[in-house]
Amino acid sequence: MAVHIHINGILDLHTFHPTDLKSLIPEYLRECRNNNILQVRIIHGKGNGSLRRSTHAILQRQKYVTGFRLAGSEKGSWGATLVDLQPPE
Repeated sequence: MAVHIHINGILDLHTFHPTDLKSLIPEYLRECRNNNILQVRIIHGKGNGSLRRSTHAILQRQKYVTGFRLAGSEKGSWGATLVDLQPPE
């Protein structure tokens, strides 16, 4: 069953199973680019860091990701990652 996600530049991973991240994150980022949203906040939570590590590993493999970093204290601190995307061609 397909899940419809509002494309607004904020992806909260808490509602998804970790096995879905491999396809979810790249698909969400592609849709953000298609909607000219070039900075995305991915909320992975603080926890034990496994979601953060998985998220960062996936981001490193995306050619249209120009950079990413942990969010500042006003955007979720180390519980979220900010992602910068290349504009679509």
